[in-house]
Amino acid sequence: MTIPIHKDHNELTDEQFNTLSREVLQAKSLSYSPYSNFRVGCTVLTESGEFISGANIENASYGASICAERTTLSKAILSGHVKFQALAISSDKLDPITPCGICRQFIREFTEDIPVFMFKNNGDFIKVYFKDLLPLSFGPEDLNN
Repeated sequence: MTIPIHKDHNELTDEQFNTLSREVLQAKSLSYSPYSNFRVGCTVLTESGEFISGANIENASYGASICAERTTLSKAILSGHVKFQALAISSDKLDPITPCGICRQFIREFTEDIPVFMFKNNGDFIKVYFKDLLPLSFGPEDLNN
């Protein structure tokens, strides 16, 4: 299955996109990654227009580490936000990175389809839609059947 890749930010205003890109590229500086030195930042744009950022947090017990996407969404959720307009991630890699499987399922709890912007370390980006990252997904509505 091929995932459609886009290079636009049509869902956001230029101002929103510029803020999102600036925030996500800065967010990786928040990373606590002494073991892998693999810094990841994430920023979400909430439905109400707020930008919330987070980063990955590693642990000596690797299984206790938390990805940037989950720290960001947890921070947003604890601040009362459960609906989002966009999500962006960044790392120090030359190529964009995608959310891991656990993060995809975590994100799915709160959205079926938002744009996900994945930034290269130089600020270039690609965009995919979340539904394409986790097709045939399981979500809250499946528990009601």
